[in-house]
Amino acid sequence: MKLEHVNALVKLRLEQARATLDDARFLFEGGRSSQSIINRAYYAMFYAALALLQTIGKVPAKHSGVLSLFDTEFVLKGLFPKDLSKDFHQAFDARQVSDYQPVQPASREQAEALLEKAARFILSVEQYLSETQRPEG
Repeated sequence: MKLEHVNALVKLRLEQARATLDDARFLFEGGRSSQSIINRAYYAMFYAALALLQTIGKVPAKHSGVLSLFDTEFVLKGLFPKDLSKDFHQAFDARQVSDYQPVQPASREQAEALLEKAARFILSVEQYLSETQRPEG
């Protein structure tokens, strides 16, 4: 794939991440359900991770593949701290429980904490990409 196409896809995924994070904040500020906030916070992180993976030409079809590749390609290589991996996995697990096993709804505090982790995750990805992304060519 041409570099200009990769850069366009990275930009698109980062825009999705930011918009989805904004949606999560809007839901939180509006007092909406923790389930919705958790869902949007996770997807914000997911889109940011897809932007990263696009830069190395590896975009898996499953969410578990995105988590795994983020860990092996970025965390284990020391490009991102392990706590971001922990946050991403926690968001994935929280979304799974919230969306598919809502026995006990998540608290507003849990949703707020995940929202903050998502914001930090996206900021870290944006900073990394701004420092490493090659110019279009």
